[in-house]
Amino acid sequence: MKSPARQEGRPPLQLLSVVIPARDEEGCITATVEHLDLELRLQGIAHEIVVVDDGSADATWSILCELKNRVHALAPLQNVGRHGIGRAITLGFDHVRGDAVVVMMADEADDCRDVVRYWHILNEGWDAVFGSRFIKGGGVIDYPVLKLYINRLANLFLRVLFNVPLNDFTNAFKGYRRTVIEGCRPFLSPHFNITIELPLKTIVRGYSWTVTPITWRNRRAGESKLKVKEMGSRYLFIALYCWLEKYFSRGDFNKQ
Repeated sequence: MKSPARQEGRPPLQLLSVVIPARDEEGCITATVEHLDLELRLQGIAHEIVVVDDGSADATWSILCELKNRVHALAPLQNVGRHGIGRAITLGFDHVRGDAVVVMMADEADDCRDVVRYWHILNEGWDAVFGSRFIKGGGVIDYPVLKLYINRLANLFLRVLFNVPLNDFTNAFKGYRRTVIEGCRPFLSPHFNITIELPLKTIVRGYSWTVTPITWRNRRAGESKLKVKEMGSRYLFIALYCWLEKYFSRGDFNKQ
């Protein structure tokens, strides 16, 4: 499958919304928000940072409330309903004001400079930009060996199943025009399987996309929320759902 071509001559994007789900991230959320805000201000990019506290049992929410007084672009939310990273990200989408959206993790694993690159690539006319850690120019630091092995197998499976030249579906850190987010609703994934639902629906529904190298570093504070044993069947469910949509929906959900 080949991505549709970008649309040149589109009006420039006006506001970037960065959605960050956070659960028990008191050790790193301040640095994540402050570094991101500083980088975007230095690059002159109008932005908001929508951090969704997903039922933290630590001081994450109180830190965000205090941080709002210093970082005026910060718009913290609390997920008071059922928890799960997919639900938190969807709640963030429901409240963004920007015409471009980047999903970013709270643990400083993602590079703020890559957010800037996403913004510029979307402004070239693409509907979506997918970062890859596994192409020339990309890289990972301190990736746990077992998780890396499972990651590569899962991405190979998706690449073959959808016949798409993308090798990093499972990384949440991607950028979209707001029209893509709205066009991919409803979101079915309550958990980390949203990381494949978003790019797969973008591809299947006919939005244009491109790939750019990114870097990723394993968290230096807190604990990973991804539990591989719990996610296998959930990832498979979403993958098969999107596969069925691709081949049997007769284009009913495609980009208009």
